[in-house]
Amino acid sequence: MDGASSTEKRIAVVTGGNKGIGFEICRQLALNGVKVILTARDEKKGMTAVEKLRGSGLFDVIFHQLDVTDPSSISSFADFIRAQFGKLDILVNNAGILGLIIDSKFSSASVPTYDEKIEYTDDVPESFKEFLQETYEMAEECLKTNFYGTKDVTKALIPFLQSSYSGRVVNVSSTLGQLKHFSDEKLKQVLCDIDNLSEEKLIDLSKSFLKDFKEGLLDANKWPTILSAYKVSKVLINSYTRILAKKYPTLCINCAHPGVVKTDANHHVGTMTPEEGARGPVRIALMPDNSSGFFFDQAELSTF
Repeated sequence: MDGASSTEKRIAVVTGGNKGIGFEICRQLALNGVKVILTARDEKKGMTAVEKLRGSGLFDVIFHQLDVTDPSSISSFADFIRAQFGKLDILVNNAGILGLIIDSKFSSASVPTYDEKIEYTDDVPESFKEFLQETYEMAEECLKTNFYGTKDVTKALIPFLQSSYSGRVVNVSSTLGQLKHFSDEKLKQVLCDIDNLSEEKLIDLSKSFLKDFKEGLLDANKWPTILSAYKVSKVLINSYTRILAKKYPTLCINCAHPGVVKTDANHHVGTMTPEEGARGPVRIALMPDNSSGFFFDQAELSTF
């Protein structure tokens, strides 16, 4: 810690901030007096998002390109933070993908609607399966983005968070990554043994999953078979959050499920708007206490 005053303007980085939940997280943080660095892989889309925020009167928002799957992009971004600010107060790891293709008929499909208040956060309805296409390449890209991307960005920015008066990390996750969606008891034991859990073990699990996916052994080896890569990427992020919280006790590091939000990724099938979905991660990023190593479901404490 550098002893910086708690009254200094806080600086936040939001990955995948050009649309959806990420854009709303940027907007709401800015509304709370935080200087926001909105990042996106696509420079044009990122700049357009910043201009939109400035057009609504939020001028303390800037853009910087960041591709969470590209080591050189991450390194360049870390250099930017070092040169311009020297510290970081809040990191919201929002960038992520579903790792599948959703059939265009999905949004108008004859499936149970969210308006019926069915508890979709428990799992993906079986009736959705016929509309979802998952390939090995998609699964690989999903883990590369959601797990490895989050891990690599966090690792690069941790030194700047440690220079903050109150450094915070919020990993945007999902209830689909909770252990109740995994039937392999050995896997659960590994991920629940926080004292012996390590980044290396998580990497080994990700490799085992991809190997089984490639060989058609997901069901045989008790991996999820619907939204499989997405669920695995999120359970790994949840576990990585716990590892980080233990490793960096001076930081406040948590993961958060924003809710089932209507976004482009899911053909706008959901119960919540991006504005509503962003409220939980923002509240956790700004909460006054130093709770760390927890999983929140829409800002409410939940279980891993």
